[in-house]
Amino acid sequence: MTGAAPGVADVPGGRLRALLERPATGTSGTPAAAESAEDERCDLCAEPVPEGHRHMLDVQQSSVLCTCGPCSLLFGQSTAGGRHYKLLPERRTSLEGFRIDGMLWARLRVPVGLAFFVRDGASGEVGVGYPSPLGVTRSAVGPEDWEELARGYPELAELADDVEALLVHRSDGADEHWIVPLDDCYRLAALVRTHWRGLSGGPEVREHIEAFFAGLAGPSPRSRTS
Repeated sequence: MTGAAPGVADVPGGRLRALLERPATGTSGTPAAAESAEDERCDLCAEPVPEGHRHMLDVQQSSVLCTCGPCSLLFGQSTAGGRHYKLLPERRTSLEGFRIDGMLWARLRVPVGLAFFVRDGASGEVGVGYPSPLGVTRSAVGPEDWEELARGYPELAELADDVEALLVHRSDGADEHWIVPLDDCYRLAALVRTHWRGLSGGPEVREHIEAFFAGLAGPSPRSRTS
């Protein structure tokens, strides 16, 4: 592997908390969720946003923004005020039959069973991030390793740069591979950071991780509110 040394990079705490309050599992509609939704506002125009609102990536800042409907349409793929915005997609696709053998996983040097791979739109390089109690640890993926991982899976060639990820779940005997929007990865990172206990994480964080992946198979938060 030719990737750079791993480094811990946190994602914005306030946005992480907001994403954590919008789980994929069916907890929307609870009083707490409703109260949280009422407090959320568009990060571009400050108008209140409903539950199930869209998110946008500020590419330069690598930060996820809550956006109202009009701002999603206006700034979805634009450069405004010197900042480049991309609207996060909504598709969640389970890659049935996808496999990463142990030797390749070892070369990727991901020390845990959860990881997400994102292709940078500017450089074309693929990076991997994995949740930890401290935030998201990131490192680069060697081009040859990504080619081997993606060989035979045309779905990965179609990943949207910067805003979609290959999400891998191999912990506790799981074997799941998904294409998800980037905010799902941030939401998973928030779950891990919030519920991790002790050295091994503990049963609470494992329950939340399992619920998260079970929720991916359900309708998106946006479609539940439509």
